[in-house]
Amino acid sequence: MNRRIGVAVLGLGWMGQGHSRSMLRIPSLFPNRSFDPVLVVCADTEEERREWAVRDFGFQRAVADWREAIASDDVDVVWVTAPNMLHLPMIEAACAAGKSVFSEKPIGGKPEQTVAAYEMAKKAGVRTGVGYNYLWAPLVMHARNLIASGELGEITHYRGRFVSMYGSDELGLLTWRFILDQAGYGVTSDILSHSVSLAQYLIGDITDVVGTRNTTIPRRPLPTGAASHYGRGRPDDPTGEVENEDFASMLCNFENGATGTFEVSRTLVGPESQNAFEVFGTKGALSWNLEKMNELQYYKLTDDISSGYTTIYGGDRFPFHGVFSPGQANPIGFEDLVAIEDYSFLEALATDGAFSPSFREAVDVVNVQQALINSWDSKTWESVTDLTGEKRGN
Repeated sequence: MNRRIGVAVLGLGWMGQGHSRSMLRIPSLFPNRSFDPVLVVCADTEEERREWAVRDFGFQRAVADWREAIASDDVDVVWVTAPNMLHLPMIEAACAAGKSVFSEKPIGGKPEQTVAAYEMAKKAGVRTGVGYNYLWAPLVMHARNLIASGELGEITHYRGRFVSMYGSDELGLLTWRFILDQAGYGVTSDILSHSVSLAQYLIGDITDVVGTRNTTIPRRPLPTGAASHYGRGRPDDPTGEVENEDFASMLCNFENGATGTFEVSRTLVGPESQNAFEVFGTKGALSWNLEKMNELQYYKLTDDISSGYTTIYGGDRFPFHGVFSPGQANPIGFEDLVAIEDYSFLEALATDGAFSPSFREAVDVVNVQQALINSWDSKTWESVTDLTGEKRGN
């Protein structure tokens, strides 16, 4: 008999909707699961979203106060999908209530908040997960298997980037993402976290870094009334200061001896959601880009005259892909990755199995972020140290 797992979702924005849809889809996608997810309660400050949660998503109820949702006796696990600066109090309450908790990245907006969340959960003994969604792309998993098998030989260099246009409009409103005490840091929290998590998943630990930052659009129109999160102001609107970084770049060294480069931006025009990596080894290379999620480029070094990258198309021969689409080159989408990670987390809860990435892996990411932040001030290379004080690997 499957274990019933009662779910609370805190915030019905984009990711709250994605995780809620995952709960609805999991029974039909994974018939051999060990659990049955139940959408018990959704918490959101907007009445329209609360009504939507019950009417169309099938939550048993919806509340305005997230504390009420966490305290509910019929809730076993809490999904934290609210703005960054609400992550920590929500996680603290979930831990105090003994509930398992899955949080969207970056877990707060500053490294010390991620560390605090990890230490709370560890002390409370609750299970955790973090939403580094792109680790669950079937071709990313295949890339990891290729690297681990030695197909690429010794890894010599890694190039990671996440270049998005979501902040490229100079008239884009000064919403919480651009304010330090609401979002924390800018692109290093928001999207560099994805690039670093991919690098650690594929290559391993980063030991030292040096880098720079820039705020490309220093002022933005102030929001008024019920302005949408990605709303647009007018040229004559009053403006406010952007308090965190639009751009960051980083050089690094990996523990295995490889070098690395990273670049992230929310204001460059052109790449719309270019979360990408390139891995270079002594026997071959790999390249992947979220904008073409169902394609992996593979270069294999040979002794003959053939050259160039080969395109590996996604298909049901790769992990999880066949759950959504059979055959070869039939694509899957972003919310399928969310369904994979939610299924994997809940299956781990139901079977008492291991799950990664957890809050521990989130700390591994912000360890790198903090070293980069230190480098901004010192203008030199900085060592990556574990902000928890634990020995590496614990």
